[in-house]
Amino acid sequence: MHERSPSEIARETLKQLAVRKLTPTPENYQALYDEIGGTLSSGPFPDAALRRIAQALPGQTPVQKRLLTQFSAAVEQRSWSELQRALHGYAQLGLGAAAADAEPPEPAAPALPAEWLEQTARLVEYILPALPADDARLHESAAQVLQALRHPTPDTAALPAMLGNLAFRLSFAAEEQAAVQRTLLASLQLVFQNIGELSSDDRWLRGQAEALREAATPPLSLRRLDELQVRLKDVIFKQSEAKARQLDAQEQMKQMLASFIERLSQMSENSGIYHDMVEGCAQRLGAATSLEEIAPVLQEVIAATRAMALDSRVHRDELQALQERTTATQAEIARLQQELVQASAQARHDPLTGALNRKGLDEAMERELARARRASTPLCLGMLDIDNFKKINDHHGHDSGDAALLHLANVARAALRAQDSLARYGGEEFVVLMPDTAPTVAVEVLQRLQRELTKHFFLANNEKVLITFSAGVSALAGEEDLADALRRADQAMYLAKRAGKNRVMLG
Repeated sequence: MHERSPSEIARETLKQLAVRKLTPTPENYQALYDEIGGTLSSGPFPDAALRRIAQALPGQTPVQKRLLTQFSAAVEQRSWSELQRALHGYAQLGLGAAAADAEPPEPAAPALPAEWLEQTARLVEYILPALPADDARLHESAAQVLQALRHPTPDTAALPAMLGNLAFRLSFAAEEQAAVQRTLLASLQLVFQNIGELSSDDRWLRGQAEALREAATPPLSLRRLDELQVRLKDVIFKQSEAKARQLDAQEQMKQMLASFIERLSQMSENSGIYHDMVEGCAQRLGAATSLEEIAPVLQEVIAATRAMALDSRVHRDELQALQERTTATQAEIARLQQELVQASAQARHDPLTGALNRKGLDEAMERELARARRASTPLCLGMLDIDNFKKINDHHGHDSGDAALLHLANVARAALRAQDSLARYGGEEFVVLMPDTAPTVAVEVLQRLQRELTKHFFLANNEKVLITFSAGVSALAGEEDLADALRRADQAMYLAKRAGKNRVMLG
């Protein structure tokens, strides 16, 4: 037999309503639909009847009150499964005449709301990751508490004692963790202080050691620890780079010193030979009795003296060249040290505005993205571009254009929140990184910056210039790549430009 489709059954139902002259009510339509389709639909949830049953159920003892509350809630939620649980609870208590004639039950522990039990269990779960993993008794006690809290019928009488035992153990563990943190921070402070004292002649390293000490000063947060780690990695990298350059310079100095000693040795050797030869000539002159015997000796002395003068001139030139190389090497070492200081200041910051550069922005975005995913918090990006920047350059000159960029960066640093990061993305484009910020709030942050720019005029050649910008905002969604979020912010900024400039749009 061909099985009818729902559409065929519906058409036949409408036809039968007309043939039988029935009122087209939902009840009549459902009855005919079931008759024609050969099915039986479940009727509506019997709210009224179940409420009358609830009025007849006993609710004197604490357990009965809890079950009655559970039954009423199931009726309001229209949940058959919750109704079944409530009735099963009543069945275990024993209803009817036998239950009425029985001995009154012992007072039960007060029932606790299921929501309270679940929130308490979550609180225990959230605390455990911050505690030492090697404390087996603490974790065992926490597992027992979680099992009791999430039991279908929790033993509320035993829960206070279990929670009290866990709280007692937690207090000791928290004190131990706090002591460990204090000791580690004190050790770090000593290490950083020692680095600063050992590098008293190195301005860059001494400054970095001081910055590390400040970063490791309580109160600490995960953000400050991340920044401390970045600074420490930078110090280690710069130290290795400076050490390699210093070793090269030392090797060059050793080679030049060896050459200097060799030249002195040769000069000393030549001087000794010359001295011996002059002594021999003097003896021969003393023994000479005729002019013919004296002339060859004089010629030998003159030749030796001439050779000695020539050697002295050569050695003098070599020593002078060696001195020049030494001076040049010292100048090169000084230049490398200066480059190191400049590289430290500009490694992650734009030299003109002091904002983060592309490298600094990439590191900040990776750090904030990892934190946002770890804590399940929102992260927003704002891409902004100065309006009519070319006109500022053309009318006032490129120096004024650079000053305008610096002016915007200074106003932004004063107007943005402490957790926000400003980076120069390129040219007149900037990126604002806004962690733990909803998209609508991110838009408000950039609009507040626009208002601040209207209050602080930029002076170009003693002429007031109002700087405005157009911006786009994007929020990172799920596992989205940072480049995609920047692209969406850039597209929203382009739309803000097209819409009339000096506005912020959400992408």
